[in-house]
Amino acid sequence: MVVLLQRIFAVTLLLACVGLALMAWPYQAPFSYEPVGPRAFPLLLLALMGVALLYLSFRPTPIVHSEDEPPLDRETLTKIGLCIALLVVFAGTFESLGFIVSSILIGVPMARLYGGRWLPSLLIISLMSLGLYGLFDRVMDVPLPLGLLDVLEN
Repeated sequence: MVVLLQRIFAVTLLLACVGLALMAWPYQAPFSYEPVGPRAFPLLLLALMGVALLYLSFRPTPIVHSEDEPPLDRETLTKIGLCIALLVVFAGTFESLGFIVSSILIGVPMARLYGGRWLPSLLIISLMSLGLYGLFDRVMDVPLPLGLLDVLEN
């Protein structure tokens, strides 16, 4: 039964990868600051995921629960569902609220979901959001939206 569920999961994700690849294939950016263009990275990731999922669908490894891994019970599946919902909210608020605010807004509940305390979660997520913004925007020259904090720029 577990092997069948793994195969169904792998085939479903493989179909999602194929759909995403079909959507990414015709993408052309009006300007390119990379030699290979902006569509190469998602297509490469989707291809690697596809190969791994194809392997998993034909030769899955059985799930063996150890003390480190929680079983796939209702509580674990609920946490996974809430994580996905939080990531969807993050994607929806990324541009309007900005990277820093949306990261804090989503990161703190995510940390709390997995047992973090309020104050350390808020402090660490805030520092990580600021640090990642600085890393991407200043060091790697990948512009991230500031959203509500746009008034702080220049």
